[in-house]
Amino acid sequence: MIAGILLAAGVGSRFGSQKLLARLPDGRRIIDASVAHLAAACGGNIVAVVRRDSDLTDVLQTLGCEIVINENAEQGMSTSIAVGVAAKPAASGWLIALGDMPSIRVDTMVAVINALRGGAPIVVPTMAGRRGHPVGFSAKYCARLQSLSGDIGAREIIKADANLVEEISVDDAGIFADIDTPADLKV
Repeated sequence: MIAGILLAAGVGSRFGSQKLLARLPDGRRIIDASVAHLAAACGGNIVAVVRRDSDLTDVLQTLGCEIVINENAEQGMSTSIAVGVAAKPAASGWLIALGDMPSIRVDTMVAVINALRGGAPIVVPTMAGRRGHPVGFSAKYCARLQSLSGDIGAREIIKADANLVEEISVDDAGIFADIDTPADLKV
């Protein structure tokens, strides 16, 4: 079982409000699209890591996510990864997705999951030679992911084990498209 870890504990300071509840041009909330794609890829097995935010938590529960509160979210993204992986330690791997990246296609996520199921230790989607999201990790990284700290995500693990990273080429610009400001909603 590959578990989807949805990182949704950011403050959204550049956006000016809770960006994950903002509406996309098609009318869906950012979080609706992000969860729908991740759920389709992971068979609904999603842990959403949030800070204490009742509005977002309520929406995520309605969308079928297991909720985990990151009490140390202000310390950076790495703490959210650690908390999410700790919630699903028996998984055979984790697909780490960002809540503010609603344009990643389901087939891209499935390709990352399939590479993990095929034995790849770390999987990163690429397009035109550039790495994007979401990133997959096999079970061998459980302890290392749970011990992460700071605001660099899992980059240090990827850097340290560069020879174990399987890059999969995709035709999906969504792997780069995060929403940081209201202007990004128009894309």
